[in-house]
Amino acid sequence: MSGRATDSNPAGSGPPQAGDAAPTPTWGTPGSGAVAWEGAVNARRVAGDIFRMGRAEWLTTAGWQQAYDDGVRTIVDLRNPSERSRRPTDPVVPPAALERFTVLNRPTEEPGHPQLAADAPYMNHPRFYLDNVRIFPHLIAEVFRTLAHAEGAVVVHCSAGRDRTGMVSMMLLQLAGVPAEQIADAHELGIRGINDWHRISPYRHPVESYISGHELEARVADMRGSLLQVLSQLEVEPFLLRHGLARTDVEALRVRMAC
Repeated sequence: MSGRATDSNPAGSGPPQAGDAAPTPTWGTPGSGAVAWEGAVNARRVAGDIFRMGRAEWLTTAGWQQAYDDGVRTIVDLRNPSERSRRPTDPVVPPAALERFTVLNRPTEEPGHPQLAADAPYMNHPRFYLDNVRIFPHLIAEVFRTLAHAEGAVVVHCSAGRDRTGMVSMMLLQLAGVPAEQIADAHELGIRGINDWHRISPYRHPVESYISGHELEARVADMRGSLLQVLSQLEVEPFLLRHGLARTDVEALRVRMAC
């Protein structure tokens, strides 16, 4: 995906500052937060001015304009570099539609690492999240540092918008003080969202396909249970502070999520 690819903090509105007054966050019901950017898949608000979604290449030109109108200025792509490409079924978007956004690649893993998701084709389940955090703490910390200092509203995404994005969203919401069950509710939306997309997607996924009924409910329950277990074992703020974030960075994230 093209755009203003830069690691600097460009001029503009900038992120909320740690000293700014923070309004009380409103988390809404488990079904709230979805955004209707044309083409976007599995897209919703995480909290404040942080959004999440699946592949950026799914957005149409109109979808990018809608994201811009919602204040989005920064895109944080969690995918590995080899994943960041168009498919023949993706909409054609002129480069000019993306020039107003800063696009930052912040992978959460190193491809092919023998200790991550060794018994799966990729990290496709919350049972791998603790390993991801343990093996690649510097990469995870860099994602959060980037989110703390991003210009404007920010969209974080991976491929499906479920696991890498779900892991980061889970950590953000714990940092914001959201109860574990509500975090699991939000994660469940991501599971169901990409499954719904598999039902109508013009691209046949090499591993996953649409499921329904008891099979879907069993998968949701299994993944939800694993996520809650991860939340019971992971303390996000101490983790981030141990791996290089300043307390002002953490507070900036909280302010950002409360705006």
